[in-house]
Amino acid sequence: MENRRVVITGMGAITPVGNDMNTMWQSILDGKSGIDYVTKVNKDDFPAKVAGEVKDFDPVNYMEKKEAKRMDLFTQYAVAAAKMAVDDAELDINDEIAPRVGVWIGSGIGGMQTYEEQFEKFQQKGYRRVSPFFVPMLIPDMAAGQVSIQLGAKGINSCTVTACASGTNSIGDAYKVIQRGDADVMITGGAEAPLTKMSFAGFSTAKALTFNDDPATASRPFDKNRDGFVMGEGSGILILETLESAKQRGAKIYGEIVGYGSAGDAYHITSPAPEGEGAVRSMDQAVKDAGIQPADIAYINAHGTSTELNDSFETKAVKQVFGEHAYKLAVSSTKSMTGHLLGAAGAIEAIITVKSIQDSILPPTINLETPDEECDLDYVPKKAREQEYEYGLSNSLGFGGHNATLIFKKYKES
Repeated sequence: MENRRVVITGMGAITPVGNDMNTMWQSILDGKSGIDYVTKVNKDDFPAKVAGEVKDFDPVNYMEKKEAKRMDLFTQYAVAAAKMAVDDAELDINDEIAPRVGVWIGSGIGGMQTYEEQFEKFQQKGYRRVSPFFVPMLIPDMAAGQVSIQLGAKGINSCTVTACASGTNSIGDAYKVIQRGDADVMITGGAEAPLTKMSFAGFSTAKALTFNDDPATASRPFDKNRDGFVMGEGSGILILETLESAKQRGAKIYGEIVGYGSAGDAYHITSPAPEGEGAVRSMDQAVKDAGIQPADIAYINAHGTSTELNDSFETKAVKQVFGEHAYKLAVSSTKSMTGHLLGAAGAIEAIITVKSIQDSILPPTINLETPDEECDLDYVPKKAREQEYEYGLSNSLGFGGHNATLIFKKYKES
């Protein structure tokens, strides 16, 4: 069977820069940061003081109060973003199509807030006071599970857990499900709500977070003075659909997904492989999967975490894959505005890449003040830039040596 064309027909987002897809996108274009002093933990207890928090989120706008109470925050974010995406796609999941509509949503950590709260109850009051919903609220697959339940999607239901690559891997895995004919529609992306005491403690002692306490400049990918990432939270969800199904429904089409690559570093639990060689293989694989040449890629939404090793190694990887063309394409890190949403990062960055291609605008890397001789590509510094182009690539790289790459294409009728 010939591989089926897969298009994007709906998108939804809950992020530090807006609680819907259009607000998020406009904030990105305006170079507006969603990073501020953290309020979800006591910042005086940690060397890291800032975070990309979701603001003004009320789960009751998207689900029954009783149901929300039985979900960790990461699942609430996923359900909210999924409902927005399905509405955006004007998709009616009726009895006829439900078995052909699947869900694939990743999370790097899952219900960390639930775990901490219930463990404290256990310590103080014993096992009887632990919620009977503790386990189903905690497990990372429950975002996919609850979205399926809430929306009545009865097709394949899965969850990829690959740390900071979870969202990107999930979208890639969902794309392949449709391409090979196992579903016609997939609700896919990532969700994360990691702004808790133990997450701050763990990432702080690992020296992964920035200790810069100026929220405006704390996330500075590719800048010489970068010193760690800013943790963020939220969810991004896309509706992937066969071109045939989208046309049959008369759905609007944002863009096409054409390539997916994924590779393991087999090197270290937290550090990327030397010279970013795992990312090289992931990007190579995605380009090959898309059936294009490296020179066809005009924009890369980089993983770009604002850590010393990631940014220099990812830059080297881009140069290795694209050769001289690396200096002609644009690379930006929107984490400069959103912070790093861990397992949800790749999902909102996929949405940003799709919108960038559709609207012919390259999103900026803000806070790029001091050039680094090891990071010498065009990072679209400070301001968005108008540019029409056909192919965009999005990278995600995770602890454990997970590398994932997606390639999107401007949609054309032919």
